[in-house]
Amino acid sequence: MLERMREGLQGPWAMIIVALIVLSFVFAGVGSYLASPVDTAAAKVNGEDISARALDQAYQNERARLESQFGEGISSLFANPEYLANFRQGILERLVADKLVEQKAQALGLRVSDTQIKDTILSMPEFQVGGVFNNDRYLAVLRQAGFQVDDFRNYMRNTMTKEQLSRALLATDFVVPNEVITQLNLGRQTRDVKYATIPTANFADTIELSDLDITNYYQTNIDTYDTQEQVSIEYVELKVSDLMDGVNATDAQIEEYYQFNIANYRTEAQRRVSHILIESGDDTAAAEAKIAEVQAKLNAGEDFAELAKTYSDDTFSAENGGDLEFITIGDLDPAFDEAVLALENVGDVSDIVATDFGFHLITLTDFTPAEVTPFVDVKDEIAEAVKLEIATEAFFVQQQTMAELAFEVPDTLEDVASAVDKAIVKTPLFSASNVPPALNNSAVLANAFSAEFIEENMNSDVIELNDEHVLVMRIAQYEPQRTRSLEEVKEQVVTALTTQKSQEAALAYVNQVIAASSEEQANLLSQQGLALTELSSVPREGLEGIDSAAVEVLFTLSQSNAQAAVTLPSGDVAMVELVAVNDVTTPDTELGEQLRNRMTGQRAQNSYQAFVDALTADAEIVYLTK
Repeated sequence: MLERMREGLQGPWAMIIVALIVLSFVFAGVGSYLASPVDTAAAKVNGEDISARALDQAYQNERARLESQFGEGISSLFANPEYLANFRQGILERLVADKLVEQKAQALGLRVSDTQIKDTILSMPEFQVGGVFNNDRYLAVLRQAGFQVDDFRNYMRNTMTKEQLSRALLATDFVVPNEVITQLNLGRQTRDVKYATIPTANFADTIELSDLDITNYYQTNIDTYDTQEQVSIEYVELKVSDLMDGVNATDAQIEEYYQFNIANYRTEAQRRVSHILIESGDDTAAAEAKIAEVQAKLNAGEDFAELAKTYSDDTFSAENGGDLEFITIGDLDPAFDEAVLALENVGDVSDIVATDFGFHLITLTDFTPAEVTPFVDVKDEIAEAVKLEIATEAFFVQQQTMAELAFEVPDTLEDVASAVDKAIVKTPLFSASNVPPALNNSAVLANAFSAEFIEENMNSDVIELNDEHVLVMRIAQYEPQRTRSLEEVKEQVVTALTTQKSQEAALAYVNQVIAASSEEQANLLSQQGLALTELSSVPREGLEGIDSAAVEVLFTLSQSNAQAAVTLPSGDVAMVELVAVNDVTTPDTELGEQLRNRMTGQRAQNSYQAFVDALTADAEIVYLTK
């Protein structure tokens, strides 16, 4: 709104800066950059602190981002102390790297002008409405994030200064045309191949296994035959939604709810205003004289918008005749709000208003009165809300009953189930890696595989899955982890060992074929009912009729007629022979430009990481917490 709140916000900047700022919001949280009470340090970087508060904020935001992206399933990872410690340490190391870059930028004397800051703020989508910068939204977002205007400007200056250094480093990397051409041609190269797949099953009948072979294989791979710890759970669950069907809302209850929550059905009055600002600066008397002069011109009949364009120090709004659009009471200076509320009719002009930013004249340009949605229009909606309230109250009462009975009668769930009229659900045995979807919750699993809970074999406390869903559980059956005996898994061992030896026999056979002459190769292959199939122009990304593992090996062969044996993911073995290399030399300008950009970007990222690594190596870093 005001010039002091917007000074120095002009100048063209690339969208990469906006992206960096937005990512900074997401990763570190704006509050961590503000002045705060004395805080313990999580790390010291060349004598400068990274506060524990900043680390906690960064950790919470990154965790929230991951949980939003991957859902509750990732919560079980955070329940693992080792994973959590490594995760927090990774966050702290990123904050350390950020601090090192910041210090280097300051040491190099890099600066960002007020004009650059202004332009960047104007382009940030967080502060835009309909793609255009909106001052009210700007102030509201800052207030919500805990920023004062000057604090935010300093934060932007700091972030953009670091970006100057990053861009300078990234801009120094390049690739020469010949590199691009070489990589492009290699990527588009195709090869002619002779190929055959030799099924390992063809050799299974030739395999003979002794008892010693079976025992040795079992002992060598004994970890393979370990079972996972397994539990079967009995539980009684309660949901608010289960109670909704038995609930009715009376007309009196619906009416009472409407009256009590009438504010929810009221559309507040909307006021659009324009203003003329004269900043007080260092000479308050001169500012007062100037605003009085403008007021006199208004009283003489001159146009408010034209006077705003001529005199207002708020250059943002002055260009539009002082228009501030529709404002929200409470976003602006209290004296300003009070003056706006005193304007009763469109066209009314306030007396001179003094704020921290200077002196204003304000006019009301549009007004939409407050409206209340009629009861009849929202009755059905309210009925559902009332039913939900009643069901929720019943839910909490029954939840308390469940908690009491689970504690008072700890060796059965019968009383709990009877009290809330729910069935006891029993799961089959499951492991921590194969959890039934209904129980895939970190609190449930913490109990299910807790040694103390299993040993006590008592009812759990009430476990809250969410605000409207709880359960009480107990262990119905427990099977500890163990190693299955050879007798239990002998059939499995025989199958695995037969497959392994069949594969070894197939591989030995292919190597025998490769070592033979051309005529002998044909005879050896025909003995297995096989022949080499020729495929033309096989690209690196593969072709139907040849396994991708074979294609990968094919592109490692350097001479025509070179042959290789390949073990395929299926367990079969393939024979690959390079027939010819087909180079592509026709230029592809568009594809070449894409490749150049990709190579340049990758090289730039590597260079930047090397720069950060060098700063880290030369820095004095003390980690005080993990």
